[in-house]
Amino acid sequence: MASSDDPEVVERKYRKEEKKEDEHEEKEGFIEKVKDFIHDIGEKIEEAIGFGKPTADVTGVHLPSINLHKAEIVIDVLIKNPNPIPIPLVDIDYLIESDGRKLVSGLIPDAGTVHAHGSETVKIPVTLIYDDIKNTYHDIKPGSIIPYRIRVALIVDVPIFGRLTLPLEKTGEIPIPYKPDVDIEKIRFEKFSFEETTANLHLKLENKNDFDLGLNALDYEIWLSDVSIGTAELTKSTKIEKNGITKMEIPITFRPKDFGSALWDMIRGRGIGYTMKGNIDVDTPFGNMKLPISKEGGTTRLKKGKNGEDDDDDVDED
Repeated sequence: MASSDDPEVVERKYRKEEKKEDEHEEKEGFIEKVKDFIHDIGEKIEEAIGFGKPTADVTGVHLPSINLHKAEIVIDVLIKNPNPIPIPLVDIDYLIESDGRKLVSGLIPDAGTVHAHGSETVKIPVTLIYDDIKNTYHDIKPGSIIPYRIRVALIVDVPIFGRLTLPLEKTGEIPIPYKPDVDIEKIRFEKFSFEETTANLHLKLENKNDFDLGLNALDYEIWLSDVSIGTAELTKSTKIEKNGITKMEIPITFRPKDFGSALWDMIRGRGIGYTMKGNIDVDTPFGNMKLPISKEGGTTRLKKGKNGEDDDDDVDED
């Protein structure tokens, strides 16, 4: 007799399958009820004692110090704690990247505590070493501006919720500064004598950065034939356009007799070497910077004017 002719066997088979389906549905229903119960209990506990998830936001990125070698960055993170008890900051994990490439990363363990029903601004100090960046990414050139993305992960320990990770992001731009070039185009003597000579240096400052420099002050020292003719500070506000050139005059006073034989070389039209070193104080879109300037190996010659007067010196650049 064929199995299809045995109605009792078929019926038992269907009953077993129906029973398994009923048991599965009952199990799923029980799990859902447990989840709802836990959720309801959690909400009631939270309402009863006021527990909630903390919030965080990056409220600022500052560059307190920036020069040719490194940039000091401080990231301000505001954390708000709505709970009736303090919550500890377990770890702070941070990463600064540019176009998907890591510039610097780090971990700050045991970063402190946020007071009950309070807020706290956590400051994350970061140092960018420019040589490390330029040695790793050769397409990042001095004088350029690069985009950055700051990623911060705050790990906090909250009762009921347990450990939570609060991810934060902030984007912006940061410069890779380049030292300005300085040249002495010419020297115009206003008064020439062996005891005291006054002159004006005609300087050319070239800004090779992709951002403007607002010149606030200039301090310098000048040598002629390895003899220092003095130091001075010049306060003059002017703007040096990005990738541009600014010309300015600097007064100097010196005693030619201190040069010895170098003085006769200059009078006879022979070259006399000069060196200039100093610093410029500038404002930039990224904050104040003090950048060095230097020029070594130039030569200058004294020539006579048409009426026998001292004319402007020619400056030969090596």
